[in-house]
Amino acid sequence: MACILKGGGGLYNRMVLGAVLLAAGSGSRMGFRPKSLLQLGGVPLIRRQLIALSGAGVDEVVVVLGHHAELIEPVVQDFPVTVVRNLQPDDGQVSSQRLGLSAFTGKLDAVLVALADQPLINSQDISDLIGAYKKRPDQSSVVVPEVQGKRGNPVIFSNEVRQMILQDSVNVGCRQWQESHPAAVYRFVTSNRRYRVDLDTPEDIEQFTRDTGHVLRWHDELANVTR
Repeated sequence: MACILKGGGGLYNRMVLGAVLLAAGSGSRMGFRPKSLLQLGGVPLIRRQLIALSGAGVDEVVVVLGHHAELIEPVVQDFPVTVVRNLQPDDGQVSSQRLGLSAFTGKLDAVLVALADQPLINSQDISDLIGAYKKRPDQSSVVVPEVQGKRGNPVIFSNEVRQMILQDSVNVGCRQWQESHPAAVYRFVTSNRRYRVDLDTPEDIEQFTRDTGHVLRWHDELANVTR
């Protein structure tokens, strides 16, 4: 999946990048349907994320599944990814993050943590975030996109931070580590609202259509699922 990324000033130094893509939630506010299988232009959101990560040159991707794993895994199995199942997904997103961060097999320089329900993130957005990481202040080891004063996703951090998270308490994930080490966090201020768009409720889907003109649809098998 790797490539050499280009910036405005020429070729960047080559980094080995990993990504954790989180898709373990139950979708309780979405009628207990997997948000990552919502389709934009006929393509499930999780596949759009994998295409974006690949296009940005990410070397190794770990997909963390939990609820709905049987539905989601066939959708990603033709990508060169490692699939990890969180057997206790109700323990929360931190548990899925830590499973993903511990599943890499190769040597990494930096890691992205991405959400599978962000419909508009593309490879350029990932490349821009990687570029911000490369240009971060020396004392920073985490880069978070910030849009109109609000945090966005994905986030990117050094492999050293990954190791420190995994050595910490089981209750510590990316956000908790950042809160404990604010001086290490660099905020990549941008007007790109795609970093802020994700989906939690049917109302979010309706708002997404009003804001963008794009229509999100469920696959036929999920359209009428209720619980």
